[in-house]
Amino acid sequence: MSGSSAEGVEVVLVKADRTKIRYPAEVLADDGDRVSVRAPWAAPGVRDFGFVRFEPGDVFTEHYWRTRWYAVKEVRTGAGVLKGWYCDVTRPAVVRAGDVVVTDLDLDLWVSADRTVVLRLDEDEFAASGLAESDPVAARRAAAALDLLDHLARGTDPTDPFPPR
Repeated sequence: MSGSSAEGVEVVLVKADRTKIRYPAEVLADDGDRVSVRAPWAAPGVRDFGFVRFEPGDVFTEHYWRTRWYAVKEVRTGAGVLKGWYCDVTRPAVVRAGDVVVTDLDLDLWVSADRTVVLRLDEDEFAASGLAESDPVAARRAAAALDLLDHLARGTDPTDPFPPR
């Protein structure tokens, strides 16, 4: 899978060595490192986090990297209104024929549409996961990825995966 394409794939989110969710997505682009896909909200019903609601009709444009320890998901309403970006700290994506497989490492970051709210999420889940003991290198990479995303969301770095303010 490379170049720009309208082919379909399944995004497979793995957590604790089990498939958490899998859903169809349309490939928008694949430059050999980053693969970008678009998919509707895949979970049943509404998920209200308090700071944002994901609900049927929402559209996610998701960016996965083969070399980075995170994924960035732009979230819009069905009418196209930007809600913000939900970022997952993950192992680098594994892209193979028909699948984009991502291993979730529990850490997340939310960035509001106007970039005035940046929330670090699930650091308690990450600490409880035992990754620091079972794979200390991965735990350090995950923590560094969260710090980088936090920095990028608050700054104006040219490698910023979020559009300018």
